[in-house]
Amino acid sequence: MAKSSADNSSGTVLVVDDIPANRNLLRETLEPQGYEVLLAPDGETALKVALRATPDVILLDVMMPGIDGLETCRPLKQSEQARSIPVIFITAMGETKAMVEGFQAGGVDYITKPFQADEVLIRVHTHLKNARLTRLVTEQNTELQAANEKLRKEIARRETAEASLETADEQLSLISQLEANRWGIDGLIGKSNTMAKILDDLRKLQAHPSTSVLIIGESGTGKELVARALHFGSSRAKGPFLPVNCSAVPAELSESLFFGHVKGAFSGAASDRKGYFQNAHGGSLFLDEIADMPLPLQAKMLRVLESGKILPLGADKEQSIDVRVVAATNADLQGEIAAGKFRQDLYFRLARFVAELPPLRERREDIPLLIEHFVGVLALEMSMIRPGVAECAMAELRAYDYPGNVRELKNLVERALIECGGGEIRKGHLHFAYAPTVDATSEAGLEHGSNTPPSDTEEQRIIDYVRERTSINNTQCRELLGVGIHRAWYLLRKLQRSGVLLQDSSRRWASYRLP
Repeated sequence: MAKSSADNSSGTVLVVDDIPANRNLLRETLEPQGYEVLLAPDGETALKVALRATPDVILLDVMMPGIDGLETCRPLKQSEQARSIPVIFITAMGETKAMVEGFQAGGVDYITKPFQADEVLIRVHTHLKNARLTRLVTEQNTELQAANEKLRKEIARRETAEASLETADEQLSLISQLEANRWGIDGLIGKSNTMAKILDDLRKLQAHPSTSVLIIGESGTGKELVARALHFGSSRAKGPFLPVNCSAVPAELSESLFFGHVKGAFSGAASDRKGYFQNAHGGSLFLDEIADMPLPLQAKMLRVLESGKILPLGADKEQSIDVRVVAATNADLQGEIAAGKFRQDLYFRLARFVAELPPLRERREDIPLLIEHFVGVLALEMSMIRPGVAECAMAELRAYDYPGNVRELKNLVERALIECGGGEIRKGHLHFAYAPTVDATSEAGLEHGSNTPPSDTEEQRIIDYVRERTSINNTQCRELLGVGIHRAWYLLRKLQRSGVLLQDSSRRWASYRLP
């Protein structure tokens, strides 16, 4: 039997037949199944209706007075607007020649008189579905071709730029404009009030390309993305964007790496070498994990930021540099300053403007938007038709705490796309690092726990509790805090940095990592 209206996708069918009884019979067959039916008594009327209404399928009688079905079909297939509409011819039994001529004219199928309702419904449904899939594939191919062309241009640009680079260090300053287009300010997805404020601040900062900025947020919240948006949305966009992970810079080489050196400055300095500031001249220098910068280097960094000049190792003359410095950290810099690990004067010099990025668990209303964004972008990269997300899977994704924030969400979506193989993303395709800490089946659960910051009294209870015990497990911590486990862990690590140390005997706690 044919599919019921509940199984059918609605569509518009144009019925063209000079016999009123045939038109009415087809309408009575199609309309109860959810189709909108348009009627035309002759070829001339059919051409006007088809070009005006652009139906999804056309049922076209071959034998009609005046313009017959074949002469009606040919101009339809020559029209760009109607070319893709599938035409199913209506023929009498035994009209083999008419069937062949119908296919030659551009038809995709035929139905014989007298009509069988099931046959009509099955053929209309099949060709409607095929037409929609064809349009979807065509759209996807167009997007892929555009992406491939953009990638081809980017590769050509890189090859041209790399050919002009003189040293390996200069390659550090070559950052892809393709990434800027993909992950610029428009890539900061969110409708929450917090994100709206961040986007507004970024647009203001883009107009002030010399102001240093400090970005604070947990790992995976998009600190480098914000830094890139600041750079590529400002007048410095044509200059280099140079990211440097301060925690990965060896202390003994830091001064040379940041400020460069001249030939003979130290043993092994066989030639002049530019530093990060020189390579970022005219652009932006992104200092990630700024809290891990060695104290001796911090003093020299302060001098450079205040004077706008650097002194390469072994040189006797300073060089002026034009660089915007954007720093980022997931550490508590005020705590680092109190512990004597970070200079307060450098903090104030960097923090001309502070952008604080919230963890994803504190802006859950943005999660569906981010999922749709990543599904679209990653499906295009994987050359697959963009799948949907089942409600049960979306509920799980909304409920999760995301200790790895947006980066973890992106990775979850990417793996789900690989496993779903182009079909709908379902709950079984999701692989979380930790179990969701809120009830995915309850809207109230989405707001429970990790969204509620503990009060000062609750934090003091943690301090007292940890001091009295050598270890603490997940269940005890949640009962103590009344919040999500990842929020609890974050607070405990914050206290640990303040001097309240946890014992390493609790392996379950040791498995967690602070973002």
